[in-house]
Amino acid sequence: MKLIHLSDLHLGKRVNEFSMIEDQEYILKEIITIIKEERPDGVMVAGDVYDRVVPSEEAMKLWDGFLIRMAKEKIPVYAISGNHDSAIRFADHSALVEANGIHLSPEYDRETECCTVEDEYGRVHIYLLPFIKPAVVRAVFPEEEIRDYTDACRVAVEHMAVDVNERNILIAHQTIIGASHCDSELAVVCGVDGVEASVFDDFDYVALGHLHGKQRAGRDEVRYCGSPLKYSFSEAGHVKSLTVVELKEKGQVEIGEIELRPKRDLREIRGSYEEIMNKRNYEGTNTEDYVHIKLTDENDIVDAISKIRVVYPHIMKLSYDNRRTGNQEMLTDAENVNEKAPLELFEEFYEKQNNQKMTEEQRKFSEALIEAVWGKEGIE
Repeated sequence: MKLIHLSDLHLGKRVNEFSMIEDQEYILKEIITIIKEERPDGVMVAGDVYDRVVPSEEAMKLWDGFLIRMAKEKIPVYAISGNHDSAIRFADHSALVEANGIHLSPEYDRETECCTVEDEYGRVHIYLLPFIKPAVVRAVFPEEEIRDYTDACRVAVEHMAVDVNERNILIAHQTIIGASHCDSELAVVCGVDGVEASVFDDFDYVALGHLHGKQRAGRDEVRYCGSPLKYSFSEAGHVKSLTVVELKEKGQVEIGEIELRPKRDLREIRGSYEEIMNKRNYEGTNTEDYVHIKLTDENDIVDAISKIRVVYPHIMKLSYDNRRTGNQEMLTDAENVNEKAPLELFEEFYEKQNNQKMTEEQRKFSEALIEAVWGKEGIE
């Protein structure tokens, strides 16, 4: 049985105030093309379909369009709600769409939706566990001791009555303790939302969502496929992909990846203003990409972002990476203040703040200002 695992579409998301809807429409078309070529037995979507609990109309149209296309291709979809989705809204009309092979997780209430399918090796049970919090599980199992997210997932799994002699898949949207995070994910203080990977030991494959970087979590068969697009510059070095899972007989799972190529990449470029704007350096590259420009110039470039936008219209962020911004010295109280002239004190302050001495031009300008305020005694 071949299944494709994807998650964290975050339809409707904005990154640094740029709408990603056009990029999301593009990547969904790419995903559909890959699915048509691969002809899997199903597609698993591990949560955060939308970026907001109340999604935009554009976002809803994209998701509906994807489901309609899967239904036309007769490829089943197994999808759960994530922490960014409304569990109730997500499962709306689920009974209607199930007739077309679209299985959407309902709001968690003791029972975890399970879909059973068969292939030449026997039955496969696919459990759809939406994003859960301890309070949610505690409310439906008041007799259980549930202190944290690990307990919540443990109790939910125990009540699934998983038959370990058959093949079982879990689709979940949780944070596994020890997994790597990205800046685009919803931060939780002190990692209190972490779940021990051992909770999912009874499953042959665990299709996880929530973290945007693809990675294994404890063992190869417990895996985050990652988001299909980069949603922060901490992901600039990522290669986004779809995860392809093949279950053969019990205990045999093969995992592969298919790279996804976005309409616009999200990347970082470092160099001086002159280097950034030199046509020889950007010619042949996709200047439509979303970029974070790191200027190495020691002095600020006036209206730099507007000037750079002529070449890179989708510049999202501009910063400086130079002696002034790197390894800054801790500013401490000046010593022997009463023995030093204001200009000398200002020079010391400037050097500590900027990690470099004042230029002669800057010194003369400061000298003129100080003399205008204090007279000659401010200089000497």
